[in-house]
Amino acid sequence: QVQLVESGGGLVQPGGSLRLSCAASGTIFGLYVMGWYRQAPGRQRELVARIPSGGTATYADSVKGRFTISRDNAKNTVYLQMNILKPDDTAVYYCNALGPGGMNWGQGTQVTVSS
Repeated sequence: QVQLVESGGGLVQPGGSLRLSCAASGTIFGLYVMGWYRQAPGRQRELVARIPSGGTATYADSVKGRFTISRDNAKNTVYLQMNILKPDDTAVYYCNALGPGGMNWGQGTQVTVSS
């Protein structure tokens, strides 16, 4: 079982930045593809970005050029740097780990972009 704990959400004005963190435990972190998903009210959960260990990150078209996913395998942590935030980025953001133990989710962290 993989435990995932997100942090870093909050309220930010349009054009601002936030960095989300997700700390993983209970597994060999390097074996997992790590990702960030988000779910806005009334909408389905969608993939924001994912990054394999030692591989190339992929992004949703809506966040390309604004968001950057990265991972530190020594710290068992994945990050999501979010810049030039828009009101449409408002959602609960979930950390995801996909690997030998299946798919695992964090509890989510709220990001609200509003003036």
